Amino acid sequence: MNGGALNREKKGSCFWVIPDGYIPPDSSGELVSHESICVLNCGEQPARLRINIYFEEREPLEGIGEVVEGRRTRHIRTSSLEKDGERIPAAVPYAITVESDVPVFVQYSRLDTTQPELALMSVMAYPADR
Repeated sequence: MNGGALNREKKGSCFWVIPDGYIPPDSSGELVSHESICVLNCGEQPARLRINIYFEEREPLEGIGEVVEGRRTRHIRTSSLEKDGERIPAAVPYAITVESDVPVFVQYSRLDTTQPELALMSVMAYPADR
């Protein structure tokens, strides 16, 4: 760092992979089971995302667009992602790719409340720039 100024050069990656997705079908209390794609954009420019969802036994949902403003974060629930009226069904395994036109960071979180002893899992996505 130079004189305390942050270097806002390339921070993050433009292509991320999340191989394990699964929206739990049930919840056992007030908290609803869900998964989120957590995106951090440290840059000044908005990040235009293209999200693709891949399944084992059906065609993918491709080209779902989202935006994360510059110097902001967004938590995108996977159950809210939609393409042509189609959403990710609960209890169906899936995988995700996230492409961005500017470098970002991507984390993935799952809240499983199918039992009273809820579980929270969070991992960094895999940065796989081409």
